[in-house]
Amino acid sequence: MIVLASVISDFDVFFSKYAKDHNHRNLITHSIIPSIIIFVFGIIFYWPALIISGFSYFIHIFVDLFDWGTNVLYFPKKTFGPRFFISKEEEEKLPQYLDQYKSPASFFDFKYYKSKISVTIEILLFILMMILILLLAFEYILITLLYFLGLYFHLSRHFHLKKIESS
Repeated sequence: MIVLASVISDFDVFFSKYAKDHNHRNLITHSIIPSIIIFVFGIIFYWPALIISGFSYFIHIFVDLFDWGTNVLYFPKKTFGPRFFISKEEEEKLPQYLDQYKSPASFFDFKYYKSKISVTIEILLFILMMILILLLAFEYILITLLYFLGLYFHLSRHFHLKKIESS
């Protein structure tokens, strides 16, 4: 449940077409509101796993602030965060950059996977995760299968976007 809570917000990618600039991180699911709700329910029902799930959801949203940013508070309808993967010029002229692609999601996807920094961080986090599970919680080794399911989802989406752009 805790692992699922940390990644469930990314399933909003299926609703990107309803988001501002087709960016799924502008949906309510990429705000802190769901994490607060999960956390509060965990406190009300005194369910530690739910409390930790709310915290893991929040960590996901917090980490997302650094690459593209998120609509962390949702209601101002404004993306917050350092947004390391998008320049000020790209942010100011985002519709023009998105128009260069057949699918607006390609702009974000290609920048992410072309970045050696993001790919390196992904690899290092995977290695760290595996080391920690092997050393501290070997009984949860099967949870790593969820990681590979998520990796498959991201890579299949990436190659689908490449196919769309090359056709």
